[in-house]
Amino acid sequence: MKSIKLIVIILLFTVNSIFALTTDPANKTKTVVSTQVQKLLEKPNFLINKDMKVIVKLTINKNNEIVVLHVESNDTNNVIEGYIKSRLNYKKLTKKLSTQVYTLPIKLLASK
Repeated sequence: MKSIKLIVIILLFTVNSIFALTTDPANKTKTVVSTQVQKLLEKPNFLINKDMKVIVKLTINKNNEIVVLHVESNDTNNVIEGYIKSRLNYKKLTKKLSTQVYTLPIKLLASK
């Protein structure tokens, strides 16, 4: 279980780093969203059997809450989709952001 937590944390730091490498001011907003998503997705309650790529599309509503629009994955039993939606939907962000659609690529690594 510890290895799964470590894999998810490394994965989320990688996603965060990708957004942090850009110097465009609009991408600073993406960094804020990425950082918040990273914190919310910590400590999964399931095992990852194989490497997976997941694309999460989300928006921020007028109450400054995350609303997951779509989770694209190869997970046939929707465990990952359910996990992401349950952890992210209607969670408030600490910083006020404009309403727009964000696309976050997430790579989940299998536990060894």
